[in-house]
Amino acid sequence: MGKRDLKKYLAGLDSEQMAEQILELYEKFPDVKTYYDFVFNPREEKLIGEAKAKIRNEYFPQRSKRAKLRRSTAQKFIKHFLSLGVDPIALSDLMLFNLEVAQRYTEKREIRYASFYKSMLNSYEQAGNFVLSQGLFHDFRDRLEIIRNDAKKLHWENWTDFDSAWRTFSDNSKS
Repeated sequence: MGKRDLKKYLAGLDSEQMAEQILELYEKFPDVKTYYDFVFNPREEKLIGEAKAKIRNEYFPQRSKRAKLRRSTAQKFIKHFLSLGVDPIALSDLMLFNLEVAQRYTEKREIRYASFYKSMLNSYEQAGNFVLSQGLFHDFRDRLEIIRNDAKKLHWENWTDFDSAWRTFSDNSKS
C-alpha cells in the first residue's frame, strides 16, 4: 500500500474509527507506543541523562572491570532520538558527549584498534554534519574544535582526518 492509498483509506474513516485504528497500533507495536509516550510526556532531559549514563558506562563501567568501548550503544540512542524528534540541541550535546567520553578514556589507556578511531571519526562527522544541518554550528563550535584538538593531543592515528573534517565544518558554516 502506498502513501496515496493510505491517505485515501484514512480519509474514508470517521473520527471514532480513526481513534480505534490508532489505539490498535498503540497496543500492537512498541515503536508506536514509544512515540506516543514521548509526544505526550517528552522528558527529554531524563532520556538524555539515561543515555549519557549508559554511554559513560561503556568506557568507565561501574560493575565490571573491563570497558566495552561500543560505539553502537551511542548510535542506538542517537538513531532512536532522531526518530522521536528530540530537541536538536539536546541531541547534538549527546553526540559530542559520546566523543568526549571516548577521549577521556584514551587519556588513560591507549587503544590499538584502528576500527575504534575510524568509528570515532564517523561519530565526529555525524555530529558535525548534524550541528551544521540544524544551524547550531556556532553553539557547538568550541566543543567540536576541542574534540579535534584533543584527537591530535592524544595522538589518535587519524587526527589529520579530524582536522580535515573540522575545516569542512568551519568552511560550510560560513556559507
